[in-house]
Amino acid sequence: MTKINDEKLNKIGITNTIELALIKPKEWEDNNIYPFITGKPQAFEAEVLDIQKSTKITRVKFYLKNIQTIIWGVFFTFKKWHEATFYKGKNLYIRGEVRNNQIIQPKPISKIGEITPVYKTPINQRSFKALLRKYLSIESLNPLPQKIASILYYMHFPRSFEDIEEKKINYALKFAEIFNYLYKLQSKKRVYPATPIKAKPDEFINSLPFKLTNDQIKVINEIKEDIKKPIQARRVIIGDVGSGKTLVMLATAFMAKKSAIMAPTSILANQLFEEANKFLGKFGFKITLVTQKSKYTQEDLENSDLLIGTHALLYQNLPKLNVIMVDEQHRFGTKQRAMLEKLTTDGKTLPHYFQFSATPIPRTQALIMSSFVNVSLIKELPFKKDIETKIITKENFKELLAHIKKEIQNNNQVVIVYPLVEESENFGYQSIEEGKDFWLKYFEGVYITHGKDKKKEEVLVEFREKGNILITTTVIEVGISLPRLTTIVIVGAERLGLATLHQLRGRVGRYGQKGYCFLYTNDKNNKRLQEFAKTLDGFKIAELDLKFRKAGDIIDGKLQSGETFQYFDETKDLKILEEAKKHLALF
Repeated sequence: MTKINDEKLNKIGITNTIELALIKPKEWEDNNIYPFITGKPQAFEAEVLDIQKSTKITRVKFYLKNIQTIIWGVFFTFKKWHEATFYKGKNLYIRGEVRNNQIIQPKPISKIGEITPVYKTPINQRSFKALLRKYLSIESLNPLPQKIASILYYMHFPRSFEDIEEKKINYALKFAEIFNYLYKLQSKKRVYPATPIKAKPDEFINSLPFKLTNDQIKVINEIKEDIKKPIQARRVIIGDVGSGKTLVMLATAFMAKKSAIMAPTSILANQLFEEANKFLGKFGFKITLVTQKSKYTQEDLENSDLLIGTHALLYQNLPKLNVIMVDEQHRFGTKQRAMLEKLTTDGKTLPHYFQFSATPIPRTQALIMSSFVNVSLIKELPFKKDIETKIITKENFKELLAHIKKEIQNNNQVVIVYPLVEESENFGYQSIEEGKDFWLKYFEGVYITHGKDKKKEEVLVEFREKGNILITTTVIEVGISLPRLTTIVIVGAERLGLATLHQLRGRVGRYGQKGYCFLYTNDKNNKRLQEFAKTLDGFKIAELDLKFRKAGDIIDGKLQSGETFQYFDETKDLKILEEAKKHLALF
């Protein structure tokens, strides 16, 4: 593709010839002359026979030579240029649609016998067509496949009706759009020097008291191959809730010999620290916890084999590391991740970089992302989850209470997630402030916390040890491991994205026990919730989420909802994506 430096085109977001070719005409005018009325706007060879003016309209009497009939043209606006164009005895070509034996506001045309594209852009027709002629050619659309380039070129410069066949144009637009996107993503790939590490994870894997899943072993081996190379590895590891990402992190730390893991909360950092000591301590690994409350010295930082911490890591004098891992990577900004990388380099080489996320993504997005970074998916779970999901309303409240009482009697815990902390008018659901009194009155061991609560981490730790019911917001989505949690109730469930619902549901039954997820809603027939309730597979739920709300922009690092593509459909065009990736691999 050719880069375009043109102020008019750049202003409307067109920077290369593929993007220019992707401006589809809103319609094509058929300016061929036919000896009959088609019933659509068409071209005529006409002679002006008479003109009749009144205060409101001007009527022009035409003799249509090609169909040998007389017809009236009706003009509601008849300006000076009309007078210079339409006068008695004038022969010309006009275009319009015949309705009730008249043509409303016919327009003069200069060329016949061709198919003319009509565009809707901020640039006027004449200027835009001139820009198309200036920049667009089949050759300028390289490296698109020749067939796709030809379809797009002749969409703008059609020779016949074959060139404007909707089906093939739509395919070409989808292919070119995703190809252009992937090409841009690929150009963002940067190659940096890194220290190659020859590592064997077998000793660590064999030391575990249980067998890893095939997916865990596959990803560990991918990381082993990554860090062997003298160029910086950049890989995103995406695993469903409970798929065992922590053990992949620890295997990576074992291979790296000198690494750091950054977690979004001190609770998660503490949990990782406990797990690391349990599985790496026996190999003599020195592990240091770096949070606002943990105690450590500069010497500890220098001599550690593994640093585990929160964003507090960013404010330390860190040693050179071979590997950096970021857990729940979407919770950190790009600047924070870059800061950590910069802090742990010797100025000559960068550490290998691995991001971990518990938010499964659709296969389409994984394929798109893989043009920018390497992507690993952990789909297999160490044990099959047994979680029952029920959609409930006010009518089911008594049954819900009976269930909660039974679970507490069995020494299990319950989480109730409210959509808001404080009361809000016209919201339709209670907030924590409105709902907490009921639970405090009828149950013991009730704990309350939310995102703005400065003591939320202490509350969660105390609840884990002593509590029966936790009243909270979605702050529980990523956080403390609760071994006794078997039930979660999500109030106003239809207001949350499916990915968030899946993360919340994933908090229960983490240790193989039977789990329950109640989706409390005023919209019992909600299709999204009904589909969500049918599956526990996070990757299938990600596909559903994409289907219901579309994906976000990966180039700018935004994976929230919002339209990214005009033609390419991430829910339906996986085959086109695969073909575009294959073609891209040739360059």
